[in-house]
Amino acid sequence: MTRSLLIVEDDRGLLRQLRWAFPDHEVLPASTRREALELIKKGPVPVAIVDLGLPPDPDGASEGLATLVEIRQVAPTTKVIIATGNETREHAVQAVALGAYDFYQKPVDVDVLKLVISRAEHLYELEEENRRLAASTATSPINGLVAGSPEMLSVMRSVEKIAPTSVSVLILGESGTGKELIASAIHQLSPRAGGPFVPINCAAIPDTLLESELFGYEKGAFTGAIKQTIGKIESANRGTLFLDEIGDVPLQMQVKLLRFLQSRVIERVGGRAAVPVDLRVVCATNQNLDQLMAEGRFREDLFYRLNEVTIRIPPLRERSGDALLIANFFLQQFAADYGRPVRGFTPTAVAAMNAHPWPGNVRELENRLKRAVVMADGPLISAADLEFAAPDEAPAALDIRAARFRAEREVIQAALAQTGNNLSQAAKLLGVSRPTLYDLLREQRLSTDF
Repeated sequence: MTRSLLIVEDDRGLLRQLRWAFPDHEVLPASTRREALELIKKGPVPVAIVDLGLPPDPDGASEGLATLVEIRQVAPTTKVIIATGNETREHAVQAVALGAYDFYQKPVDVDVLKLVISRAEHLYELEEENRRLAASTATSPINGLVAGSPEMLSVMRSVEKIAPTSVSVLILGESGTGKELIASAIHQLSPRAGGPFVPINCAAIPDTLLESELFGYEKGAFTGAIKQTIGKIESANRGTLFLDEIGDVPLQMQVKLLRFLQSRVIERVGGRAAVPVDLRVVCATNQNLDQLMAEGRFREDLFYRLNEVTIRIPPLRERSGDALLIANFFLQQFAADYGRPVRGFTPTAVAAMNAHPWPGNVRELENRLKRAVVMADGPLISAADLEFAAPDEAPAALDIRAARFRAEREVIQAALAQTGNNLSQAAKLLGVSRPTLYDLLREQRLSTDF
């Protein structure tokens, strides 16, 4: 597919040169701000090159900066590269602050410009893919679940099959994998979706209060019982009761739960009237119930009553590609929520996320992303923003040239992370020219496809 490339340049000779330099692009030429805006309104333009010295201010930068601002307003996803001469170099920094992706200095070095455009197009494509993925989650049958791995797609298919039935479901998975989200999805896709979904965390309630919390109580049943109170089970009538952390329920309460599951009738604490309840039960735990049964801490008859169908949610480390997919989803969500101009991740951040075992699973990932979006200084989140160390490298060699090579690599990576992978700003920070930085990147085998 031919990519569009908008070039806003009043020098006809230079414009012809640039058109010939990009034969694999559909070059859209413009010599004024008005022409540029008319072209960009006709369709998506991944990259635009804008000369700062446009008429009626060919010796200044006001018209070029105004063109940049209006392009960003009309097409905020377009990556704008500013062309500047020595006399307007100070305006290039202002242009970057106004939203320019990068700048290059005249006279034109076509090879360097091609590299800058290639990086800009790569970023544009990544952001477009992120937007498509974020949009696709809105049509997911499981609301709020972001996943693309075969492991989680299998879980989704199981949920869609199980939900329309009336079977009891046991959800197994580590803490933070999204067990309540799956339980809610089973409810929402079931014939009981019009009824209540009532979750209760069995581990969060003291043993002495769990019975009254589940079954309710009559007025005067105990000190402080000043009125009749409906329990969680009765509240879920005609809906779904979600018992989270079922493995933490004490044995005495397990007996009462089993009796209810067999009869579908409860008695409130302090009462004698039998109250019939019509509901579906979904349970979840991060514990090994087989081991608990072997140790006599969980009743086998209750286990088989709850475990008509089992869904196992794999931990995030076993879900190939989902960590980065979910991270991009949270990035866009939190950037919009907090009004932060964060748009992606540095390569070191991606490597750190891929290497991390995620003991806290999606909940840990969400918390790290929320903190990183708030604290990030640049447009790209770094490994440090996520509170990760950079991925471990091989043991350091003692050879002086190897040590110099490592030190050079570290300082280049630090400059890229600090500037959000903006090569122009990184080169300035390092005190080298951009062509020199490109040479260093090639020597270090560091990717320029940020």
